[in-house]
Amino acid sequence: MGRKKSIDQDHILDAAEAVVAALGAARLTLEAVAKQAGISKGSVVYDYGSKQALLEAMVQRAVSRDNAFNEAAAEACDAAENRTLQGRIAAAAEPFPDAFRAVALNICAALAQDLALRSAIQDNQNAVIDRVRQEASGARGPMLAYLALEGMKLLESLDYHQWPEGERKALLADIRWLAAMP
Repeated sequence: MGRKKSIDQDHILDAAEAVVAALGAARLTLEAVAKQAGISKGSVVYDYGSKQALLEAMVQRAVSRDNAFNEAAAEACDAAENRTLQGRIAAAAEPFPDAFRAVALNICAALAQDLALRSAIQDNQNAVIDRVRQEASGARGPMLAYLALEGMKLLESLDYHQWPEGERKALLADIRWLAAMP
């Protein structure tokens, strides 16, 4: 008879993100996560087994959350065409929170060194690009708009550049305009 899980997985992943934000992905340890979560190291080992598995779970959760956020924006969007792209543009209306950038920057460092970690991001991007292409019905503007949007978001998430609010809104308006181009 196995033990009953009583520790919330999101609590452990939240703790792992806090450790990554503070120390970086390279210095992430199961001990540090356990301490941050206020649980035993054995609980973290039981649930994840290794630092690699914990990082993979963090990346997968980030992808799932990002997809859910973007899909909700697409559902709320009244666009008749290019719904996936229009939803992503709408979702980008607010810049990333500072806490997200710290985690994203450190996770990107881990992604750069690990193909297995990158595969979740690659698979997700391939799926989104396929949807944008399908919804665009051969038009080039939506793909260029998607590239512009993702470039803007990447620069912001990696803390390479932050646009002033007015300029950011103007850029998103230009991306919307580009999305409507044939």
